[in-house]
Amino acid sequence: MIRILHVEASPRREASRSSEAAAAFLAEVATSAADAEIDRLGLWDEPLPELDGDALAAKYARLAGTPLTPAQQAAWDGVAGLVERLDAADAVLISTPMWNLSLPYRLKHWIDLVTQPGLSFSFDPASGYAPLLRPRPTVAILASAGDFSSGRSFGRADFASDYLRAALGFIGLTGAVVAPVQPTAGPPDHVAAGVAAARDRLAALARTFSGAGR
Repeated sequence: MIRILHVEASPRREASRSSEAAAAFLAEVATSAADAEIDRLGLWDEPLPELDGDALAAKYARLAGTPLTPAQQAAWDGVAGLVERLDAADAVLISTPMWNLSLPYRLKHWIDLVTQPGLSFSFDPASGYAPLLRPRPTVAILASAGDFSSGRSFGRADFASDYLRAALGFIGLTGAVVAPVQPTAGPPDHVAAGVAAARDRLAALARTFSGAGR
């Protein structure tokens, strides 16, 4: 059985291009992995721990090697639980829109929560940083109104793609593939062509997921 963590970052209940593409991707996975188990983490549906107060104090107490108070331990358990949920997956799917050339703040919040010393990365003064999570198939579906396929879109840069690859790779999800769905706005024929191209690429990527954990 393959266990896929689907991190869904769109707040839209309907007409979300990233969520639609993710649904089609998972349906394609199911054609060759009927026993796939989908763990959906809806970032607008599930409350995420705040990384402040007791949670932040717990982080620095751990770094200093000092005991945690009961309140700090409870707060840290919530953060650690998200890392454990991520690490339990054989493959990871992220579906997200692009907001203001970057990511929705809820997705950035989740990335900040799962990027923790001693849980998902380590640091040694002599050798630097090292990821603690194992590599696994990782795809990030990124829907954007603009078309960045040839570089900038009307002078605007895509900061989301490079950030996703770097942030995920930092904790061990190396080789993450960013699959754009673009453009999602503009002339209908351009939008249709972009959606079709994304669908074809995702269908091919789904075969990689089908072999994960087997």
